[in-house]
Amino acid sequence: MTALSQDIPSRRLSWMTLVLFLVYLTVAMAMPAVAVRVSHTLGMGNTASGLAVGIAFLATILSRGWAGRLADERGGRPCLYLGLAFYLAASLCCLASAATVLPREASYLVLLAGRLLLGLGESLTLLGMLAWGMTLMGPARSGKVMALVGMGMYGAFALGGPLGLWLLERLGFAGLMAVCAALPVAGAAMLARTPGEPPARQGARPSFRQVLGRIWEPGAVVFLQGIGFAALGAFFPLYFIAMGWQGAGYGLSCFGLGFVLVRLLFGSLPDRIGGLPVGAISLAVEAVGQALLWLAPSPALAFAGALLSGAGCSMVFPAMGLVAVRRVPPYLRGTAMGGFAAFQDLAYGATGPLAGVIADRFGHAWVFLVGSLAALAGLALVAAMWLRPREPQR
Repeated sequence: MTALSQDIPSRRLSWMTLVLFLVYLTVAMAMPAVAVRVSHTLGMGNTASGLAVGIAFLATILSRGWAGRLADERGGRPCLYLGLAFYLAASLCCLASAATVLPREASYLVLLAGRLLLGLGESLTLLGMLAWGMTLMGPARSGKVMALVGMGMYGAFALGGPLGLWLLERLGFAGLMAVCAALPVAGAAMLARTPGEPPARQGARPSFRQVLGRIWEPGAVVFLQGIGFAALGAFFPLYFIAMGWQGAGYGLSCFGLGFVLVRLLFGSLPDRIGGLPVGAISLAVEAVGQALLWLAPSPALAFAGALLSGAGCSMVFPAMGLVAVRRVPPYLRGTAMGGFAAFQDLAYGATGPLAGVIADRFGHAWVFLVGSLAALAGLALVAAMWLRPREPQR
């Protein structure tokens, strides 16, 4: 086999990652725009706005098991294409909610329906991409697949928020949703010539609950890691405002810089040395970054804490995901990744309200102490798995 033919899977995976980045802009651009539309245009307040944003994540969490099973049974490519169809339907539904003939309450209900469809599409797209990429690259490079998929997703989130608000200002909500509807169509066209991979040979299929029983430990680790990330995303600007510091908007930029640099430099490290050592180092770095945010006496040190938090969070998902998929046979890897990703979804959904209570009672800085303690708890769990007798890899 020539070097060129050996490189074909990697080039296909890179192309698929680019497509994932583009279609995930559908999710990222809509998020702030939906909040602005509900709270300002419809005048329905923060609670209704929060529900409109959060209901998509609820749909994602509840559909992870179904999407993972579909990826296992039908293959990653059909699962991803179905996700793109849901993205299109969601964007068109949200576009319809902007019709001027609809009363305010009806517009809001149509918008909620679109957000639910978007959550289903997110499950199918992510797990279809993971299953397709893992089958394409083989079990030995599953960590690289997860690292690249994460880069595509988080890159879209980093660009999508400001881009969505920019388009909202210039095109209005209906125009933004029209752009969101075009992206999955473009993604499907870009992947039309990329061949799919047949699903792994099927065997005895346990229940989703039984699969969760096999992967709950790495899932719990990624849940604990996600607390710090969610806390930083929600409260860093408020923390700076409370401290009277300038430059609150640069906190997420520092986080994203650390996140992307580590993914670029060390994306294949879990495949080379294993998920547990990478997870342990990453959680230790995250704990230090969150503690620095808690104790920071100046904006410069707070930015350093955000940078370290991003660097620490970067490799936890692919490292622990590698541990999770190695606990199940190949024909269950989509289901396992569905359950595994749900732990991260739960962290993102639960952290905001709980951290808000802590911030109200003790101050914004204490939110980052909780993030640091959560990372240390994740580190302890990784250490417990590391010290256990090595499990046979599937």
